[in-house]
Amino acid sequence: MSDLFDQTLLADEHHPPAERVGRAARRDRAARKRRRRRRTAIAVTLSVLLVAALAIGGFMVLRPLFDGREAASTEDFAGPGSGSVSVVIAEGATGAAMGDALVAAGVVASRQAFVEAFTANPDAAQIQPGTYSLMTEMRAEDAVSALLNPANKSELRITVPEGWRASQIFERIASVAQIPVEEVEAAAQDRAAIGLPEQAADNPEGWFAATTYILEPDADATEILAAMVEQTKRTLERYGVPAEDQHDVLTKASIIEHEVNRDEDRGKVARVLENRLANCSGDGLIGMDSTINYGIGRSGGVPERSELNNAENPYNTRIHAGLPPTPIGAPGAAAIEAVLEPPEGDWCYFVTVDLDSGETRFTGDYSEHLRNQELFRQWLANNPTEEDEG
Repeated sequence: MSDLFDQTLLADEHHPPAERVGRAARRDRAARKRRRRRRTAIAVTLSVLLVAALAIGGFMVLRPLFDGREAASTEDFAGPGSGSVSVVIAEGATGAAMGDALVAAGVVASRQAFVEAFTANPDAAQIQPGTYSLMTEMRAEDAVSALLNPANKSELRITVPEGWRASQIFERIASVAQIPVEEVEAAAQDRAAIGLPEQAADNPEGWFAATTYILEPDADATEILAAMVEQTKRTLERYGVPAEDQHDVLTKASIIEHEVNRDEDRGKVARVLENRLANCSGDGLIGMDSTINYGIGRSGGVPERSELNNAENPYNTRIHAGLPPTPIGAPGAAAIEAVLEPPEGDWCYFVTVDLDSGETRFTGDYSEHLRNQELFRQWLANNPTEEDEG
């Protein structure tokens, strides 16, 4: 032991005092660093534990609220439902928006229940906007199915056939929408309200497009007529018809609707009109019986000689050159297409030789036209009407 102690003393004697002091200082700094790290680690650990404790405590406090919310959001009626209520599904409505509307009407119990049923039904995206008649307190699943059933959709469906006149359309609107016809006629005179453009004549004839309209069940006369005018404007816009040509296009198309009923003949009649307007017959007359009938308030038939010679009828195109003052009915899209793209041909005359089949003969030769007229007279003789037989 004495030797070891002596050696230590001797070793210390070999180092200067300053070096011994530096080593001690370094040892103190290292010790302080270790103590700081321990304190930092303890502080971080305590902080983490505190945050965790607060989070767990907060969750335990709020959990009943979340559980209650979830239970309420997925609440569903037992069904099958009862009574009847009207619900409007807006254009572009999402499943959530539909759920809100149905909850407000008392149809389903919760928005979430409907959204889940909507998502589970692969056909749900086909639900159409409109007004539906549904039961109250339905199961969400049943509500989705009910919205997919057209029978539950409350709507106003009005079909306007090709060639129908405004007077016929007004009567159809009055009958379907349960509106007095006088109210419909009055609405038709309010140009601004129904959206008639400046190029339309005083008489709105021809601007009520021939098609089927699906409207809200409470639509009034003005809304119905406005939808028809808007359809006509959209059709003309789709075909790129300039505003200054729209009146003539509708007039020609309406004549086509009344002159022939076979698809293959529409374009030929359109060409006859163009050729006659270009004076192929030498007098500039288009000479259409359909326009004469319109002027005297008749929808069809062959004009009598006195009617053919009546110059007071502004629609008598056998006397007055050019097109009649207005269209004579509601043209369909096919007739408008025929006017815009008539086939090439020298046809200046045509006559329907069989009213049952609609067979129509076209020619550019007047002599041949006279022979075709004779065929028509023979058909009339062989197919007398009840009036002729009487």
